[in-house]
Amino acid sequence: MSEEQPGSQTQPQGENRQRRNNRRPFRSRNNNRPEGAEGNTTERPNTEPREDSRPPRQDNRPPRQDNRPPRQDNRPPRTDRPEGSDANATDAEPARSGRDRGRGGRRGSPSTPIDNNLRDFVVKNQDAHKNRLNPHYKLDLNNNDKVRITPLGGLGEIGGNITVIETENEAIIIDIGMSFPDEEMHGVDILVPDFTYLREIRKKIVAVIITHAHEDHIGGVPYFFKEMQFPIYGTPLPLAMIGNKFDEHHMRDFRRYFNPIVKRIPYKIGNDFEIEWMHMTHSIIDSSSLAITTKAGTIIHTGDFKIDHTPVDGYTADLHRLAHYGEKGVLCLLSDSTNSYNKEWTPSELTVAPGFDRIFSKAEGRVIMSTFSSNIHRVYQAILTGIKYNRKVCVIGRSMERNLEVCMQYDYIKLPKNIFIDAEEANRMSDKDVLIVTTGSQGEPSSALFRMAIGEHRHIKIKPTDLIVLSARAIPGNEGSISGMLNYLQRAGARVANDRDIHVSGHASMEEQKLMLRLTNPKFFLPVHGEYNHIMKHKETAVTCGVPERNILLMSDGDSIEVNTKMMRKAKTVKTGKTYIDNQNNHQIEDDIIIDRQKMASEGMVMLVAQVSAAESRLLSKPLVTSFGIVADRHDKAFALEMEDVLEHFLINLKPGLIENPKALENDLRQVVRKHIYRKMKKYPLIVPHVFVM
Repeated sequence: MSEEQPGSQTQPQGENRQRRNNRRPFRSRNNNRPEGAEGNTTERPNTEPREDSRPPRQDNRPPRQDNRPPRQDNRPPRTDRPEGSDANATDAEPARSGRDRGRGGRRGSPSTPIDNNLRDFVVKNQDAHKNRLNPHYKLDLNNNDKVRITPLGGLGEIGGNITVIETENEAIIIDIGMSFPDEEMHGVDILVPDFTYLREIRKKIVAVIITHAHEDHIGGVPYFFKEMQFPIYGTPLPLAMIGNKFDEHHMRDFRRYFNPIVKRIPYKIGNDFEIEWMHMTHSIIDSSSLAITTKAGTIIHTGDFKIDHTPVDGYTADLHRLAHYGEKGVLCLLSDSTNSYNKEWTPSELTVAPGFDRIFSKAEGRVIMSTFSSNIHRVYQAILTGIKYNRKVCVIGRSMERNLEVCMQYDYIKLPKNIFIDAEEANRMSDKDVLIVTTGSQGEPSSALFRMAIGEHRHIKIKPTDLIVLSARAIPGNEGSISGMLNYLQRAGARVANDRDIHVSGHASMEEQKLMLRLTNPKFFLPVHGEYNHIMKHKETAVTCGVPERNILLMSDGDSIEVNTKMMRKAKTVKTGKTYIDNQNNHQIEDDIIIDRQKMASEGMVMLVAQVSAAESRLLSKPLVTSFGIVADRHDKAFALEMEDVLEHFLINLKPGLIENPKALENDLRQVVRKHIYRKMKKYPLIVPHVFVM
């Protein structure tokens, strides 16, 4: 570039200075330095001598290092040209700054032209996504019909599942399950839901709908049918297992209410309901989700589920039907919340087989495998592994035998009958040729495995060479009983295998819950089947999947939720609770009996028998005092004397006329004795007074 002299400037320096003052600050030129000049980044101080006679700069730019005159425009500073460049190229295409290059053109020049046709289709695709993802657009918002959803069990607990879905004129019951008592419910074997609300609406009920055959979904059916009978709809296996329960309860005639269904076919039930059963994978065969169509809209009830892409029987979850209803528009989704905290995809049931193979291959004595009796595919895989290692199979435990027999009768699984032996034959065979499949994975005191562990089983005793395989996860609350059983087994010398790879859950993890939410795309969401923290976590998952928080309700048992296309609200609360069952005779235990048992166990009991003179209001003889759980046996006499003093003092201060009312007399005496014992012992025992007025 030819040098230009200062005298060749065409404008006065004052104007140049003013133009530089008004010029917009420019980013550092370091980005445009020639290669090798990276280290020379420090600005020279303003005191450095200038190489020209121009006035001092009025901005913060690095000083020039050439003699070029100031620019007459607002273009960014020039950069050095590479060698060999055409000098005339400056006029054709001025150098561009990094910012201008990023914009694809000179500052102020127009950007790449927009194709308005493509822009229109971007908007159309965005609208398509909104319509696809927002169920609001798929529902009839002018529809004023309502449906009411009321859980009577299964929330705040694991088990006892039962839900009522009502329209204005009709109602259906989804599952009638049972749950297990805690340690304070003495003499109670199982709990079934309180049927008070069902008695109130019995004229509206048109059917009982069953999702699958687990005890927490069908265990209460016989107790319900003893009071009320309605058509019961379900797939064949759940109905067959309910039929076995009817036989146990001497209710064989109630099989006439069975209505087996075919999956993927909608069934008209009553006038207000149309229900389709959709196949779902779970830890029991023949499970289903439900699509319940009413005038108000479609409700999806998942039942218990997991998304198993490689199930043992090859029947994968029917995701296509779920997506079909999601495309049509789902008013409300009720979804399983049990594994809401599990972030990993629930492994397939088929992954258990390699674990069984590894354990069985190393076993030198008997293998005793215990799992849930309803997990037929788990039992099936264990039996196939036993056959592989030339073992005969001995099935022990009434529920295990019954469930396995039913599944073989109806061809859900196929096994040769000559592989099975009874317990007596197992004792006569070599230990390395025997596989025992039994109940008791939860440490139940009445189970076969527990009785083996404590040496009370009639046929099977634990040996030091035995390998115990526990293929089940501890149900919350059963940890103590399982630990106690393990202690007995290990004291007997047995080796216990409960590795993680020999059990998988039957419930959906967080990722599977997301898939269910995305497939069904509901407007409203009600998480079910779990404790409160489980359904709360499921709510958070639903929010991340696009369900508005205002469209989600966390229910408790007894909450009656009213839903239509415009809103969802809590309408009322109905009576719920548990009924206590003694499984030895299949009879109900009244609430007051349980309360008395709990009080006796925790507080003790005192019995008083006294003879009182009606005329003189005094004791005719020493009272008989018997206590349980209050004082040690060696202190019984002293305690009896103390109660005698209390009774005499009570009679001295007796209210006038009370002696003529023995029942009122006993009630007052009960209060006096209870207060006295509490003052001394801080206990509220059960007081049983008997006063004979002579």
